[in-house]
Amino acid sequence: MTTSSENAIAPEQSVPQQIRTIAVVGAGTMGLGIAQLCVQHGFPTILFDLNADILAKAEVAIAAGLGKLVEKGKIPPAEREAALARLHPTTDLAIVQADLIIEAVVEKLAVKHELFQNLAAQNAPQTILASNTSSLPITRLAAAVPHPERVVGMHFFNPAPLMALVEVISGVATAPAVADAVQALAEKLGKQPVRAADAPGFIVNRVARHFYVESLKLVEEQVAPFEVVDELLEATGFRMGPFRLMDLIGVDTNFSVTSAMFEAFHYDPKFRPSRIQQQKVDAGHHGRKTGKGFYDYSR
Repeated sequence: MTTSSENAIAPEQSVPQQIRTIAVVGAGTMGLGIAQLCVQHGFPTILFDLNADILAKAEVAIAAGLGKLVEKGKIPPAEREAALARLHPTTDLAIVQADLIIEAVVEKLAVKHELFQNLAAQNAPQTILASNTSSLPITRLAAAVPHPERVVGMHFFNPAPLMALVEVISGVATAPAVADAVQALAEKLGKQPVRAADAPGFIVNRVARHFYVESLKLVEEQVAPFEVVDELLEATGFRMGPFRLMDLIGVDTNFSVTSAMFEAFHYDPKFRPSRIQQQKVDAGHHGRKTGKGFYDYSR
């Protein structure tokens, strides 16, 4: 009689010898940025999204992003064309097979669970399943996936091609070799990886949450308008004020992260989401990507 542990694949057997191919699931702002980064550094990359229009816009954005590098003299035109040739956009989830798959979909645990289960069913046990989640626990993501030792967090920051930091997060079940492989990949992508244990918000979002939450409280309490808060913080050395930054990240994304952390910390008031931000989300004012957030970008 075999036991469940005998049926499980040992962690060292579940890691590909080398990450040669990558797939990115979700062609929104983060997904397209990650895909651009991967093809730019020589990796054949599948970019999947259910929405053909979003996928088409992502292709245009990636081409434009690589074009800017040519204009700045950072890569030759031939390298741009080679990078674009490595990009394989698709709306067919069935062909999403790779050594490493990075999900960059909506911050909802049920959605990510279903996605990882589908991907696990059509990929080898050695395929690493990485999440770009900024707040959901990797341990919970892995719990519903066969061979949870190959599930890891790989958290990029927006814009992914430019921001140097990548958080590599190990869940309770994550094999050390899997985290090592993802860290090595991040270095190959020209990033500065930082290892983090599994905790709500990991490192950056836990620290940064109060940058947003307290700024929103200032506006809620009518201490100052949001434009003034931005101006003052930028005058003290911040590259972007909290409201400009929320517009860049996505007001909806930022609100989702705050809400997830509020729940994860058992409704600790210091993580309470803002009613002002909730109204922006309800109105569809998600920031730059929709043309309007705290600021109006349509003019």
